[in-house]
Amino acid sequence: MHSTKHPIAIEDNVATFQLTSFHYGQPGSGKKVYIQASLHADEVPAMLVAHFLRQELDRLEAEGRIRGEIILVPAANPIGLSQTIHGTPFGRYDLSTGVNFNRAYKHVAQDLKQSLEGKLGQDADANVALIREHARNSLAEWAPSTAGGVLKKALLSMAIDADIMLDLHCDNESVLHMYAGEPLAEAAQPLAALMGAHAVLLARESGGEPFDEACSRLWWDLAEHFGPDVAIPPACVAITVELRGENDVRYELAQPDAQALLQYLARAGVLDIPLEPLPEPICKPTPLDAVEPLFAPHSGVLVFLKQLGDRVQAEETVAEIVNPVTGQVTPVKPTRAGVFFASTAHRHLLRGMHVCKIAGDTGFRTGSLLSQ
Repeated sequence: MHSTKHPIAIEDNVATFQLTSFHYGQPGSGKKVYIQASLHADEVPAMLVAHFLRQELDRLEAEGRIRGEIILVPAANPIGLSQTIHGTPFGRYDLSTGVNFNRAYKHVAQDLKQSLEGKLGQDADANVALIREHARNSLAEWAPSTAGGVLKKALLSMAIDADIMLDLHCDNESVLHMYAGEPLAEAAQPLAALMGAHAVLLARESGGEPFDEACSRLWWDLAEHFGPDVAIPPACVAITVELRGENDVRYELAQPDAQALLQYLARAGVLDIPLEPLPEPICKPTPLDAVEPLFAPHSGVLVFLKQLGDRVQAEETVAEIVNPVTGQVTPVKPTRAGVFFASTAHRHLLRGMHVCKIAGDTGFRTGSLLSQ
């Protein structure tokens, strides 16, 4: 294993930042895996999982059990980790620009549609190698103008040519769930079963250019652009894993999560470790555009009547908003059935504030499908 320090913002008269990555195995000896934790820097559970991953990867490499290349970035956002407002961590948005740290990644497919014209054929392996080369070249030409952009380029440059990319996040309050591209539904299922995901949310394009889609969507975008005469598989299994809620930072959760991730890599042929039986999945994949966000109809105290992970019916009350001054009590209900998988951690809301999300079965939303 070796570690690499990536300078993000190095100036003499202001704060400086550097990113650290840990590299295991040998490039070119098998599949390449990229794992990063806490791109949203206030989503702490991922960093604890990365801590246990690093311990196990250190041991496995010493034993010669790594069959490929693994890059682990255990704290993916040094800029966000330094941001506090009146003592409260604030790691979701870049305070200097207002941009979400998990948005606005370069979608290299736009460049590759031109640079690869006339260069691809029916040999899928040769196409994958050439696409990855051109993707790396496209990112090398990206010239961000902010420290946040430099961070995004550094992260994406390590991940753009990976066979497997796992982006570890968490929600405000939630059960474990995952996001992936629609063409990756089958590839994501073993990880969902191993980790006990309550929702696997799929989209071809969710909007906003998040990190996982910067790694994976280029493959089906290029396949659609060049058509059936060119063999382009979905060569990067990119999955965003939401490790429950922000306060779920406990050893008894993080250690099994790390072991589940290692089992997934073993099933992909990257680690030489005994395989455990694959659990029965808790859920089947459902469309991201079937997720229904619910909002507070007026200000008041939020009281949940359902538990995270419950399946609720259309027009069934999930929560109530209680105005302590007027005495008004208003139910919060979904219009469609689904799994209550995520909620706000706040218990007093103003009108229009987010309450929770329900993962339904049938798509109905359009536009940007992710929260900002």
